[in-house]
Amino acid sequence: MQGIITIDGPSASGKTSVAKLVAQRLGIPYISSGLLYRAVALMCLLENVSAEEIEQKLGKYRLELKPTPTQNLVFLDGHEVSEALHSLEVDQIVSAVAVRPAIRQYVNDVLRRIPPPFVVDGRDMGSTVFPQAQHKFYLTASPEVRARRRVPERDAAFETVLAEIIRRDQADHQQSAPARDAIILDTSHLDLDGVVRAVLEHIAPSS
Repeated sequence: MQGIITIDGPSASGKTSVAKLVAQRLGIPYISSGLLYRAVALMCLLENVSAEEIEQKLGKYRLELKPTPTQNLVFLDGHEVSEALHSLEVDQIVSAVAVRPAIRQYVNDVLRRIPPPFVVDGRDMGSTVFPQAQHKFYLTASPEVRARRRVPERDAAFETVLAEIIRRDQADHQQSAPARDAIILDTSHLDLDGVVRAVLEHIAPSS
């Protein structure tokens, strides 16, 4: 299969886990666009500057994303920073980073240089970055369901994670609208394998 498959959705909607498994089942690379925004958020923390101020410093860093069969590795100036991208501190500022037009253009340019085929997840991959994608999906679920999924990944209480997800939803609303031609899947009552099966059925329907 030669093409681009986009899987968008709000925070903790399961898009990353689904995209990884779909890519594995299809035997093509998986790309996490969100990690690039998180990397820019990490730059803000390292520099102790705002999202607006980091725009003037983007050229200072060599940002790389290298897909492996099981994950994406992110490097700043040759140093792997993948683990540092999933802290609550990064969670709290990544939305402010992602709404900056210059930063979005910077990340989009990195993504568009990646040769297909691949599966990519994000918030506006199908609507903005890859409108030509052959298959577009948008995953959603209630904030409570998404918070329960995220708690094991964060050193924080359920109420704290839920409040952060609701805040992220509000901050990311503009970037999180599904593409008009995307297939929308509510994952609230589906397990991971069920969502993956639904996606694959749309890509390659059973005869």
